[in-house]
Amino acid sequence: MPLKKRYMKRFTILFLFLLVMSIGFAQVGALKGFVYDASNGEPVRFCMVQLEGTSYGTMTDQYGSFIINKIPDGNYVVKISILGYETLTDEIKINVNIQQKRYLIQPASQTLEAVQVDAEGQRRVQETRTSVVTITPKDLSMMPSIGGTPDFAQYLQILPGIVSTGDQGGQLYIRGGTPIQNMLLLDGMLIYNPFHSIGLFSVFDTELISTADVYTGGFGAEFGGRISSVMDIKTKDGNKKRISGKMDANTFGAHLLVEGPFVKLNEEQGTTLSYILSAKGSYLKQSTNFFYPYVQQELPYNYWDLYGKISLTTNSGTKLSIFGFNFDDKVDYSKVVNYNWKNRGLGTHFLIIPGEVPMSMEGTLSYSTYQSAMNDVDYLPRSTSLNGAMFKWSFNYFAGKSVFSAGIDINVFTTKYSYPNHDNLLVVLEPDYTADIALFGKYKYNYKDILLIEPSFRFQYYSSLLTSSPEPRLALKYNITKKVRFKLAAGFYSQNFVAITSDRDVVNLFYGFLSSPSNEQLPDKFLGNDMKNTLQKSQHLVLGIELDLIKRTSINIEGFVKNCSQLTAMNRYKETNKDKDFIWEKGMAYGGDITTKFEYKNIYFWAVYTLSWVKRTDEVTTYVPHFDRRHNANLLASYQWGKKRKSWQADVRWNFGSGFPFTQTQAFLPNLGYNGHLSDDWMNENEEIYVMLSEFNKGRLPVYHRLDVSLKKKFFIGERNLIELNFSVTNLYDYWNIFYVDRLTANIIYQLPILYSVGVAWSF
Repeated sequence: MPLKKRYMKRFTILFLFLLVMSIGFAQVGALKGFVYDASNGEPVRFCMVQLEGTSYGTMTDQYGSFIINKIPDGNYVVKISILGYETLTDEIKINVNIQQKRYLIQPASQTLEAVQVDAEGQRRVQETRTSVVTITPKDLSMMPSIGGTPDFAQYLQILPGIVSTGDQGGQLYIRGGTPIQNMLLLDGMLIYNPFHSIGLFSVFDTELISTADVYTGGFGAEFGGRISSVMDIKTKDGNKKRISGKMDANTFGAHLLVEGPFVKLNEEQGTTLSYILSAKGSYLKQSTNFFYPYVQQELPYNYWDLYGKISLTTNSGTKLSIFGFNFDDKVDYSKVVNYNWKNRGLGTHFLIIPGEVPMSMEGTLSYSTYQSAMNDVDYLPRSTSLNGAMFKWSFNYFAGKSVFSAGIDINVFTTKYSYPNHDNLLVVLEPDYTADIALFGKYKYNYKDILLIEPSFRFQYYSSLLTSSPEPRLALKYNITKKVRFKLAAGFYSQNFVAITSDRDVVNLFYGFLSSPSNEQLPDKFLGNDMKNTLQKSQHLVLGIELDLIKRTSINIEGFVKNCSQLTAMNRYKETNKDKDFIWEKGMAYGGDITTKFEYKNIYFWAVYTLSWVKRTDEVTTYVPHFDRRHNANLLASYQWGKKRKSWQADVRWNFGSGFPFTQTQAFLPNLGYNGHLSDDWMNENEEIYVMLSEFNKGRLPVYHRLDVSLKKKFFIGERNLIELNFSVTNLYDYWNIFYVDRLTANIIYQLPILYSVGVAWSF
């Protein structure tokens, strides 16, 4: 039997064996249930569920569920607590049966600092949390509300290890990885282009987001198919108690959100059916001349984002959601370039909570399409499309504070791509069909909240390449004390997905999507070694330490290495049709960052500094890519005040980044265009100017820095209505950050100038 098939068979047998064993040996003496917000029915995530006077306790997960097992028979008092809610207690009796409960906790009029410290500290002790940041609606609300509303794209740019190449057309590069190497999931569905061209806004409505986990490296085996990072976003289910929503408009765009129940949640009725609908868009191209007449450059950005979701939740916590979206983006630079893309999708997510065993099962089934096109006045149009379906199923089995997880992940997609070649002739590639199949397993062992070991394994099979990739991974945390914690994450990663773009450009709007090139499109050898397959591959190592030595202050220090051992890129050296379309590369990204967070009552402060190096090596040279930023710093501060309900809020964010690499112009050369034919009129032929470039990416742009501020005032009308006025300014001191330089004219095009925004929002 071939080696790859033997690996696949053994892992399948092991997976099925563990599944049967997990179901067959259910533990007795357990408490399982859900915690919901009594005001709207939303799950309360990461709150503490403790049996008072004992060591038995846990935290709710992203769905508000919890399981405490291996509990001795007896009577107990359950205590549920989290910042922002009234503490709830409940007397229960534990016997051989599994007790199942549903708790509704009330939002608190006053919050207790002790509860906040205890809850956050408990999570840091019980989870490895290496190279991952969890973003909540509260975190997003601390950002300056550029364009009226804080946005997920803006918040990502303040996280450690994340570099943005600009305000316009900016892409995110995460610890040395390119955008195509980042995976973004929305309720389990793949999103192929999550950020709009203006760079300040994502496709996600901030009001929709429940939580977002951003893994900048070292992620576990439950994620695969990308070699750099994962962003996992979960949306709200919709208000299960009453109809509510939000409307807002500002000088950048407008937004509407409506949510409510078809079947309401109450103490007696556990089954609910709710909906949530969102629409947001930008009319910046139309509003620029009226609101920003001083801006000399065009701001031709328009987009519309639509999202809808229906959720059915039963009394046991089992849930089924159906959701869909339609995201559009358009850029129209007059007489220069027109660019647009569309992303549409439909999916379903299910969560099953069996009644008699301490386990849960969940899965996602979805289908989406992505289309993008660019029309340049000097070239034929470029276009790309991607149609894909995915299915993912997994289960979690709980044994005390330890958890075993396993699942299957299937992705099927088709790509199309057309582009002008060197002779400006349109090349249309044949559609590319492929499927990726993976099995994964993970075990989290918790030894007395002192040592957490989380080994995992993913077996990935790529059908189009007829190759497989076994990928072991490991996460570890050692709690030296409750205030000093050491952590580690490492793993092997692969992907079968490339984006066609020019690595000589700092800003790229258009990406052509393809599966990995075939063997015929790549050289047989790289640096003297035979190349066995055309996958992209990387290996991660992250070491970190968490410090809570200063009261109300947490410090996280991490060092990382990403070894990209196998990469493919467009052949920048191609001169004839005989040359290969793609070349091999390898790369290395390494560095470290320090994050400091201070939070006390109405004061919030966040500071991040990252020092990093990124290098690439091909057959010809070693170079730094255009996103290699040596120093990157972000400061964020938020302050709330006011006699009643802290109705005033001021937010400030400052970003500093050292200059990006670029290829300098060495000389201008005249060319007569003489082809050697007798009919050529070389005496009267007009000259063309050719640009001779210097060494690749040896130059550096000036430093980038920008200050954003916002001010909000809330007016409370009764218990359910809120009017908010907001004023924001981006690039407050109007610093001229370079966007790009026209090589022929030497004209400098700058990033966004000082832009203000005035808006009003009504929440009901």
